[in-house]
Amino acid sequence: MKTVPDQSPSATLFVVSAVQFFSPFMMSAVGVALPAIGHEFGAGASHLSMVEMIYILAVSLCMLPAGRLADIHGRKKIFLGGLLLFIAGTLLLALAPSMRLFIFFRFFQGVGAALGTATSVAILTSVVPPAQRGRAMGIVVAAVYIGLSVGPTLAGVLITHFGWRWIFYLALPFEGLALLLTLTHLKGEWRGAPGARFDWQGSLIFMAALSALIFGASHFDQGSIFQAILGCGVLGVAGFLLFEARCDSPLLNVRLLTGNKVFAFSNLATLINYAASFGVTFFFSLYLQQVKGLSPQSAGFLLITQPLVQALLSPLSGRLSDLYPPARISTFGMAICTVALGLCTLIDQATPLPHILAVLALMGTGFGFFSSPNMTTVMGSVAPKDYGIASSLIATMRTIGMLVAMTTITFMLTLFMGDAPVTLKTADAFLRTMKTGFLIFTLLSIVGIFCSMGRVENGAQTTASQS
Repeated sequence: MKTVPDQSPSATLFVVSAVQFFSPFMMSAVGVALPAIGHEFGAGASHLSMVEMIYILAVSLCMLPAGRLADIHGRKKIFLGGLLLFIAGTLLLALAPSMRLFIFFRFFQGVGAALGTATSVAILTSVVPPAQRGRAMGIVVAAVYIGLSVGPTLAGVLITHFGWRWIFYLALPFEGLALLLTLTHLKGEWRGAPGARFDWQGSLIFMAALSALIFGASHFDQGSIFQAILGCGVLGVAGFLLFEARCDSPLLNVRLLTGNKVFAFSNLATLINYAASFGVTFFFSLYLQQVKGLSPQSAGFLLITQPLVQALLSPLSGRLSDLYPPARISTFGMAICTVALGLCTLIDQATPLPHILAVLALMGTGFGFFSSPNMTTVMGSVAPKDYGIASSLIATMRTIGMLVAMTTITFMLTLFMGDAPVTLKTADAFLRTMKTGFLIFTLLSIVGIFCSMGRVENGAQTTASQS
């Protein structure tokens, strides 16, 4: 239900794109800053991986509950609350006195990101006409990738000349501007299920199961107790789905997954693609600085290649998805990502930088053709009353995919390196970890192609169902 019927699609698109810029900017910037942060706090590789993993865990835990709360109480309210939390988290990270508090504040910032991300696409879909959604999604995805592009480059310059804390100091005024834009330009309110009961029991089951799953997986090699915790997490996820299937006002409408093939396969494709691809930036950030000896600034300029290509191609793929079946376009993008991951398995200490540049550009091309058509497919496969849960679920699949990637990386770093820092002395162990990781991710991405193909036969129907 939309409270204000004359909301401007262009104003909404501008505000959503502006806010969507900041979360990926902060993620990519912190990725480049990890060696400097680790040096100041004396943290090893496993602690550095926790910085990224805890952020993604926070987003994963809060995304579904945030989407449901937004449908019940108002998407703009949750969107605004998320932005306020994100700004507070940025300030606390800038002032963090220790590694433990830095990780804690990173979790806090992730909660804010979850509230904003869970609602933004639902708000946009509520306002933009069906025939223009592909283009709008392309612009929003481009804003995300511009954030990813600016992050490494700006972080490299700031770390080199001022220190890593200035990443957060510099972001604060721009986040304040985004807050001002939200208050002045995002008019109206949207609810998909006004007056419905919020599923607190389902939310607690979901959070507990996901936490057990991740905690058990990330410590799997440290004893049977953690393996038991992992098993409890798996059973908890199954129990959550069974509970939701019988709930009158569920956190997750399981029928969307069991009775909507396009929706189910699109979400599965999202999870697998991000699980397979997200580790590229983490591995390459450490590889370029600690193995190849590049400065943070030089590494940032190289890492900008992937998100820059994504930002350039996303509006094009979004426009194409208004004209052709978007599921076909996103499947093509996933295939390109798989080829790029396969090339990553060939990288060693002597690999020339142009090879790294080409791999990053190829990965960016794949993501550019995958993301916005996939999002268009998801939002076009559900009714307006389900926009909130669809928006939050696709974002949850994306973040759980990232979480799977970081959990896998953390496990392998612990297995191959213990808590030793990544230096030239430990370069061989790190390269074994990286090669093994990329091999696993390549095989996973191949599985993802087949999952994405499972919805292609219905791809032509998704644009028609957008109304």
